[in-house]
Amino acid sequence: MRARLQDRHALLTGAAGGIGLAVAEAFLDEGAYCTIVDIGLQPSAGVQALLASHSQRVQYVQADVTQAASIAAMLAAARRRFGPVRVLFNNAAVFDLAPLLDSDEDSFERLFAVNVKGMFFVMQAVLRQMVANGIPGSVINLASQAGRRGEALVSHYCATKAAVISYTQSAALAMAPHGIRVNGIAPGVVDTPMWASVDALFAKYENLAIGEKKKAVGLAVPLGRMGRPADIAGAAIFLASDEAGYITAQTLNVDGGNVMS
Repeated sequence: MRARLQDRHALLTGAAGGIGLAVAEAFLDEGAYCTIVDIGLQPSAGVQALLASHSQRVQYVQADVTQAASIAAMLAAARRRFGPVRVLFNNAAVFDLAPLLDSDEDSFERLFAVNVKGMFFVMQAVLRQMVANGIPGSVINLASQAGRRGEALVSHYCATKAAVISYTQSAALAMAPHGIRVNGIAPGVVDTPMWASVDALFAKYENLAIGEKKKAVGLAVPLGRMGRPADIAGAAIFLASDEAGYITAQTLNVDGGNVMS
């Protein structure tokens, strides 16, 4: 059987670990070429393993998605190695939380710089290339269940992810005449290494023991557990592939039933 992403060049941001790395692994299994992007100067252990096992089909590029020059250099490096990008998995993001009355400008600026500005301008740069090359590509922006509703301690992050959903809809309408699909994925609570810091922040502000919040959110999911990065990877393969050829402007909830839409 032909792999669903055979010989398509996928660019993945924020892919050194967690969801991004799992999606890169899944894309490679489906026959894609992958440019893996993260802010670290050196690839993570997980990326190094992929470089070793798929040396002809994967490369690592360091980039800061908040900087226009870095985005341009990232895209140029991607194209030099594997040609024009046909799939974008737009995943780079940061997290923070604090009580609303204590939330500071530094946190606001950092979250919006990466989660909104970086997301938009990476998407714009890739879309420009797709339009210029006549590529009927697929863009997948990573939102969150936090973008579907407000949370008392997580106001800035929720707002950034709501912006991702909105930009996804607008970009999809703008790109539809070019045959380019733009969709999003809204994960629920996913068990990644990032949850250690998330859990610690909730413990601080909700006066909880370490690990208590993580356990509680997992039990609260209708399917009874936190998500796994592989759960998101399956949705990403579908949206990137021709199987989703008539789907655009949608943000797919992959959250075990937390949000109904």
